[in-house]
Amino acid sequence: MKRKIFTTVALVCCVMVCFAFFADLTGKWTGSLHAPDGNDYPLNYTFKVDGDKLTGSSTGQQGSVDITNGKITGNDFSFNIEVNGVDVKNTCKFYPEADSCGMDIDYQGFKMHATLKRSTDK
Repeated sequence: MKRKIFTTVALVCCVMVCFAFFADLTGKWTGSLHAPDGNDYPLNYTFKVDGDKLTGSSTGQQGSVDITNGKITGNDFSFNIEVNGVDVKNTCKFYPEADSCGMDIDYQGFKMHATLKRSTDK
């Protein structure tokens, strides 16, 4: 009997941890990208999580663009955004203990890295 109770409690805790992760990624995130041309570009994302699907938008100097092909697997996630007519692949890792995301960005063969932090703006 004790074993069944322990197993049930353990499974409930695992499910709660999974939902806590998804809830933690939802929201506004900001960072800066240092591009190969030497310029720094602000990064502003709003992420929305629904199960293993990621949606949202990116806002920049040229307006807002929707996130496409958003997928989440554990702490790893990926999505695409369109920049100047180019589909840009973003491969990311969420670090819940630091409340940050590491991003690897592939823009027409140029590989770049950026770090996002949760925005304090509401």
